[in-house]
Amino acid sequence: MYQTPLYPLRFDPIYQYRPWGGRRLSNFLSAPLPSEGPFGEAWILSDRDDFPSRVTEGPLKDLTIKDLIDHSPEGLLGKFSTIYSRFPLLLKFLDVAGTLSVQVHPSDHDTKYIPDGEHGKTEAWVVLEPGPEACVYAGLQEGTTEDSIRQAISSGTVSDQLTCFKPGPGDAVFIPARTVHSLGDVVVFEVQENSDVTFRLYDWDHIDTKTGQPRPLQVTQAMDCIDFMQGAIGPVIPHEEVNDPILRERLFDCDHFVAWRVTAEMEFVVGKEGTPRVLVCISGEADLKHDDLNYAIRPGNVILLPAAVGACFVEPLVTITLLEIGLPEGD
Repeated sequence: MYQTPLYPLRFDPIYQYRPWGGRRLSNFLSAPLPSEGPFGEAWILSDRDDFPSRVTEGPLKDLTIKDLIDHSPEGLLGKFSTIYSRFPLLLKFLDVAGTLSVQVHPSDHDTKYIPDGEHGKTEAWVVLEPGPEACVYAGLQEGTTEDSIRQAISSGTVSDQLTCFKPGPGDAVFIPARTVHSLGDVVVFEVQENSDVTFRLYDWDHIDTKTGQPRPLQVTQAMDCIDFMQGAIGPVIPHEEVNDPILRERLFDCDHFVAWRVTAEMEFVVGKEGTPRVLVCISGEADLKHDDLNYAIRPGNVILLPAAVGACFVEPLVTITLLEIGLPEGD
């Protein structure tokens, strides 16, 4: 391992049971779903102790991201190797066949509620498939207070306190930490801080079929973390960086991550020397070229380009839509 140069790294999804999940992830990911049950999440890049992503091919097969960072921090993280001891993002596909709980995530400053080794959780979504009842809840109605939310929880009318919109395919939605939010009947891609801290305000009176019980709420913690000034959130307006002939749009640019969407029929460049980048194929097919080797890119594939790999060419075989995700460089 110590003498093996880093190369574009591929990972298989880690499927997660969720009572609100469905079976639609099989339409977006090449790895088959388990045979039974609702699966709400596929973790496609995870540096978590409980569910670590492992390299699926090449000389570094079966090693985790943590293994790679521990043994080659600069090679994998580049200029960020002195800042992060683990990969700072968690990437997922979500199939919300039912309704996600009404929830809130703490910010990095809500240290009272963040366990050791965790962070706050700012996240963002790209809508892949809205169902007929699709809805994005994000932000509070004007005048919402702690008292009005508590009353709404008691009466089952929490949705009346939230702003919402019907999403369309390709919509990109940014959810800052401390924002009350939920989703219904939609498949999305999610990028977020590497955190698994969620506080549920309300769960639509759902019963978890595995336990026969409602899932626990964390109303006290959620109330303390809510930004009551966060009003309606709608789709972001993508910023076109290039549109002739390659369409490259910057979707998100915050303190925790940057994400672009590239749509192309001809060769283009991804990655950057000295910083890691993650590629997620939304649709289409292509070959990634590095060091005289081709790496197939197919729908649902995720490829991590370590900092040592730098820039690579992508050669589409058909029209491809690819997300490229990086860490903010402050320049």
